[in-house]
Amino acid sequence: MTADVATARHGLALPTWIGVCRLDDLARERGSAALVGGVQVALFRTHLDDVYAVQQLDPYSGAHVMSRGIVGTRGETPTIASPMYKQVFDLRTGECLDPVGKEPRSLRTWAVRVRDGIVHVERPDPVGQAPA
Repeated sequence: MTADVATARHGLALPTWIGVCRLDDLARERGSAALVGGVQVALFRTHLDDVYAVQQLDPYSGAHVMSRGIVGTRGETPTIASPMYKQVFDLRTGECLDPVGKEPRSLRTWAVRVRDGIVHVERPDPVGQAPA
């Protein structure tokens, strides 16, 4: 049993941040997939060493592939282009910037912090619960 499961069973508050990996484990301008609190998350490290976390699920295709997308920018906005149908999303907000002729859909995002070289992601909502 993990510490998180034991904490939840005893009615104690779960930690807000989850350590996911070392910053050096993330290649610049590439995505990596991680399971964070039971939720599939795509992590991206930019050339400026900013790290972003968005849902791994592509909202247009239904496939868990966002970590395989193409990292880029639109002006000063860091972006990810879906590897499936090429919709482009703002990595900071999850907003779809280019729906490629479809109804715009956004990606969920989570706050990320790096402390002592460790990437921490804000705990996602429990599985099956909608974001606030």
